[in-house]
Amino acid sequence: MKELPLTSILRPFNFNTLSVKAFELASDEMIVDASNLCFAIVLFGVLPVILIMRNIYGNRNHV
Repeated sequence: MKELPLTSILRPFNFNTLSVKAFELASDEMIVDASNLCFAIVLFGVLPVILIMRNIYGNRNHV
């Protein structure tokens, strides 16, 4: 969460990232809407990890 204040300060006008929008919604106590964005952030972070792990462990079976 240390990058969030820096992102909020340095972003162009009318440009929001998922984390900034989730923070704004959570600050406005719209927790359900913020949780959907947080779930999307987690999903976009976990999918590449799963694909990389499949690639790494998939290649070990052939050796």
